[in-house]
Amino acid sequence: MKWGTKYGPEYVNRLYAMVRRHLVGEFKFVCLTDRTEGIRAEVQCFPIPELTLPNGEPERGWKKLTTFSPDLGQRYGLQGTALFLDLDVVIVDDITPFFEVPGEFLIIHDWKRPWRITGNSSVYRFELGAHDDVLTQFCANQAQAKADFRNEQAFLTDVLHKQGKVKYWESSWCASYKYHCLPVWPTSYWREPFIPKGARILIFHGVMNPPDALAGRNNGNWRHARPAPWIAQHWCE
Repeated sequence: MKWGTKYGPEYVNRLYAMVRRHLVGEFKFVCLTDRTEGIRAEVQCFPIPELTLPNGEPERGWKKLTTFSPDLGQRYGLQGTALFLDLDVVIVDDITPFFEVPGEFLIIHDWKRPWRITGNSSVYRFELGAHDDVLTQFCANQAQAKADFRNEQAFLTDVLHKQGKVKYWESSWCASYKYHCLPVWPTSYWREPFIPKGARILIFHGVMNPPDALAGRNNGNWRHARPAPWIAQHWCE
């Protein structure tokens, strides 16, 4: 998904290229967006399904819940198994296994507080049209959902966990750049960031994005970061 101006079309185009390099077989690559300019022709673009949010409230990714909208099937003709990928992830190895693990709904187990059920929605897999009740429940009582949960990934995981449908990816597959790729302090001052063993997708959450990692900008991150020139080998068309 891409809305607003935070991410340019190069994020979509590079994500497509990474998927093409790291996924066996044919696939349909879809971007839900309000801006299609500059996006490569292999990407199918559709409008983001309508989700009315009260003015002035933090967005916090709630629009991502529209991936469960019936519109995707009824209006756009999309069906089958979907793997959602955040725009700013970097794929470094084969992602075919993400389509092979059994389960109704798979998501990253959030690293920051692993004792909680909360998932990180940078990468999740589901059957299109199977969980429209998630969106319905949010729309029916937005105020309560926002009072109980900080963002959409906490809400989403809670709803589907109560239905017994949540499973988590193999812990090594989705690595946090912030937590897993940066050497421990103080070695981060002289050691280059690295790809953790077993990682297939690197997740950029918080203030850092791939260009920051490439240049060695920490953007207020709590740990010093040297440049990671190897990012350019993966985050490219």
